Amino acid sequence: MLRRPPLSSPAEEKTNLREQFAALKNLPRFFRLIWRASKPMAIGNAILRLLKSAVPLITLYIGKEIIDQVIGLINGEISGTGYLWLLVGLEFALAIASDLLNRGITLLDSLLGDLFANSTSVELIRHAARLDLYQFEDATFYDKLERARRQTTGRTILMSQVLSQVQDIISVLFLGAGLVAFNPWLILILIVAVIPSFLGETHFNQRTYSLTRNWTPERRELDYLRYIGASDQTAKEVKIFNLADFIARRFAFLSDSYYKANRSIAVRRAAWGSLLSAMGTLSYYGAYVFIILQAINGVITVGTLTFLAGSFERMRGMLQGIMNRFSRITEGALYLQDLFDFFEIQPSIISAPDSRPFPAKVKEGFTFENVSFKYPNSERWAIRNLSFHVSAGEKLALVGENGAGKTTLVKLLARLYEPTEGRILIDGVDIRDYSLQSLRDNIGIIFQDYIRFQMKAGENIAIGNISELANMPLVENAAEKSLADTVVEELPERYEQVLGKRFAKGVDLSGGQWQKIALARAYMRDAQLLILDEPTAALDARAEHEVFLRFSDLIQGKTAVLISHRFSTVRMADRILFLENGRLLELGSHEELVAKAGKYAELFHLQAKGYVD
Repeated sequence: MLRRPPLSSPAEEKTNLREQFAALKNLPRFFRLIWRASKPMAIGNAILRLLKSAVPLITLYIGKEIIDQVIGLINGEISGTGYLWLLVGLEFALAIASDLLNRGITLLDSLLGDLFANSTSVELIRHAARLDLYQFEDATFYDKLERARRQTTGRTILMSQVLSQVQDIISVLFLGAGLVAFNPWLILILIVAVIPSFLGETHFNQRTYSLTRNWTPERRELDYLRYIGASDQTAKEVKIFNLADFIARRFAFLSDSYYKANRSIAVRRAAWGSLLSAMGTLSYYGAYVFIILQAINGVITVGTLTFLAGSFERMRGMLQGIMNRFSRITEGALYLQDLFDFFEIQPSIISAPDSRPFPAKVKEGFTFENVSFKYPNSERWAIRNLSFHVSAGEKLALVGENGAGKTTLVKLLARLYEPTEGRILIDGVDIRDYSLQSLRDNIGIIFQDYIRFQMKAGENIAIGNISELANMPLVENAAEKSLADTVVEELPERYEQVLGKRFAKGVDLSGGQWQKIALARAYMRDAQLLILDEPTAALDARAEHEVFLRFSDLIQGKTAVLISHRFSTVRMADRILFLENGRLLELGSHEELVAKAGKYAELFHLQAKGYVD
């Protein structure tokens, strides 16, 4: 039975007014990112907004003068119309200039927003690549990543809001100067009129932010359900297992739960907003009546009446906008914290300050000394007290049942994880003393769950050494070694052919064809250690044997680690390491282990009997 997620939880993160003000500290860093995206556009935007901020006061003043001129002409107090038409001309020019300023601001906002989204997305991709592998296996980390990813595009409006806020504040100062000259109490009335609405908006922005943040896991699940419900990667299973109704019901359940939680806040926000806005409107009309009475009593002219009334109305609208926008800005700044929090996450697996380059040629080999490893938040040892040595140029096969620790071992060797205990040596030097980049440049791994990139065939192969993407002779050579060239030759556009069905004119491949493409990646780099972690598991025994045999012939002089469940394949290795529950159970050549009549021999004969039968 599906359980409805709670609308709020004991751990719900609520924000208060102090936290909203504190979130404003994110704005300087935010604008540094915008400044970095395009300095000329940032400067141009600021200049245009500064000019635009003076337009309301000038427009109102010219309107005041026009009305006074017209009344003067009607009453015979003024004889000529030259000044009147000059004012009309100025007002017309100001209207044209205002429109041009608006269009320029909108254009720069749009372009700057796009540049900001692009640059922060690039920075997020690069930062994520620096983080440790174990972090990507943690649900909490994924929530942070998802919130950060949303900010790369969702916060571009924040820039426009902040700049509009500054623009309106300057305009209010201009308009306020005119009101203060007439009656300072009008300013106080305005401020009192907008405060209730401001407090209401702030409160409901706090609730909205808390709701959005606390529902991140559910929203991530909604995205996942949306993907698996309509994807070329899952279409077969959805059809054959009749999963459409199950996925749709799960999506509807979660989305309905989120909708109801959000609706509750939205309804209360609308109700309170209407009441508080009405209070502000009442205050405004009280001041408006006061100004009208002043005009009736002859204290001010009709032109001054229109100027003050217009100024008062503009200021009320702007102050209301400033107050409400402030709430949205602080809300945006709170969300922006999610992006900066993600950038603050740092990897623990890094190069030491005085790290050394990887040996030009490994001479002694690779050594595990009492290596033990636990995955984060796990009490179980994935690897326990593992000690062995792989000589340079040796081919070692890893065998064992699922969960024995084979893949964990090669991830430790590539320093995707750090040993919990013990150490790994290369030519007698701790692996942590080598530059991380040079270490990984000299290790090539093809995993069983290799990625089928929806990219061109040449790019799919070059992924093994992406810096050589333009080196077509190397790409073609790698394809030839893995037999991927036979696949490419059948493609309409050969190495330029997009693989997969996600994009137009893409061509999908069979499992075996994809495996040849993936294996070509292993030949792209001149690595000193090559690891094949069951990348051919979908092939039959004969085909896998031929692939490993070809692999063995093509990497003469290099160290290799092969992982396979098929004992007929791993017997070609120089030595075989049998793992059980993360511990070294047996180590030796195929002949030695068979002669030992231990666990390896038992499973080998059992598997061989299965083929005979």
